[in-house]
Amino acid sequence: MDISNKSTALTGKQVRHLRALGHHLKPVVLIGKEGVSAALISSIDECLTRHELLKIKVLETCPLDRKEAADLIASETRGHVAQVLGRTILIYRAAESPTIVLP
Repeated sequence: MDISNKSTALTGKQVRHLRALGHHLKPVVLIGKEGVSAALISSIDECLTRHELLKIKVLETCPLDRKEAADLIASETRGHVAQVLGRTILIYRAAESPTIVLP
């Protein structure tokens, strides 16, 4: 799995920091039988603009593999996949005025 965006890669220390921050988060977006649609990408993009770090749950009915879904979401939203654990994806994208300070 590629945990980096094409433009800038996250270091291992930064990924560990993001995982620690994301541990307590609840999934905000659920991916179901419709898969990763344009509407879902738009919703995730909006959430990333507000929150920077987002937890996404991939339901069993999703036609895509969890890692495929994570890579697709990251590429479409210009974000970074910080973690794929079970059916949960942690996505990060720095905001214009970031609240999360990466080490």
